[in-house]
Amino acid sequence: MASSTTPSPVLKQPVRIACVQLASGSDKAANLARAAEKVREAAAGGAKIVVLPECFNSPYGCDYFPRYAETLLPSPPSEEDSPSFHALAAMARDNGVYLIGGSIPERETTPSSQEGEELQTRYYNTSLTFSPSGTLLATHRKVHLFDIDIPGGITFRESDVLSPGNKLTVVDLPEYGLVGIAICYDVRFPELATIAARKGCFALVYPGAFNLTTGPLHWELLGRARALDNQCYVALCSPARDMRGVYHAWGHSLVVDPMAKVMVQAGEKEEIVFADLDDQRIESARTGIPLRHQWRFDVYPDVSQGKVNIGET
Repeated sequence: MASSTTPSPVLKQPVRIACVQLASGSDKAANLARAAEKVREAAAGGAKIVVLPECFNSPYGCDYFPRYAETLLPSPPSEEDSPSFHALAAMARDNGVYLIGGSIPERETTPSSQEGEELQTRYYNTSLTFSPSGTLLATHRKVHLFDIDIPGGITFRESDVLSPGNKLTVVDLPEYGLVGIAICYDVRFPELATIAARKGCFALVYPGAFNLTTGPLHWELLGRARALDNQCYVALCSPARDMRGVYHAWGHSLVVDPMAKVMVQAGEKEEIVFADLDDQRIESARTGIPLRHQWRFDVYPDVSQGKVNIGET
């Protein structure tokens, strides 16, 4: 059975988080400028952790990933190779915030494994996290690709263009503690969240672009479920809905507390939502419903133990 030892606080001090719900168009430079404006606004509102949406620098869609993709490796990339990398670093540095930079399409070109062939190009859906000094802290490549076919709803296959990441991402924000970062469809896989929470994360953060089929069905439900499972905070940050675009995002960016209560939720348009996080809510949930003392690892395995591939910057 699980140990009855009470752990140290997972959130070292209270912190305000902001989810910036943005609409992105076809002009990358304009998207980056709009994001910078909204990060400034979030920081002015007292946020020390700011989250941007999935594909905040480009339209979302398989046709757009290669066109808007940037080269991130070797790191740091040049400004020519990745204007978004340098824009995010500047947003974090200029505003003194931890910035979880939504996601951007990433291009990686490597020598082919097949003899006689030249270079091989892969694309990823990648999230970058920066410190208040503008230093890159973590890189997360979306692990689970969005391949679905709902009759009468939506068909989408990210795997037609994108490759999956192969690492779970936990990032240390020294003043506050650990945060788990994943992207959109990753939220449907509770193992990622469970491992991150058991590694000590006070929050799980998911930039994501659910649509008008899956959004009303599962967006809030999944955010609350991951918070309920792990008795920690969960933040989901969506693009704003733009019915003129090819892909119609659900919106409704939200933050959920460790008892699975929605603390704040946006509408469908551009909006910044704020939530104040503290360790007392985490400890209250874990004391009142003491799952940490009731796990039965003699009956089932602890997925956070054994081989776990946690990424580094």
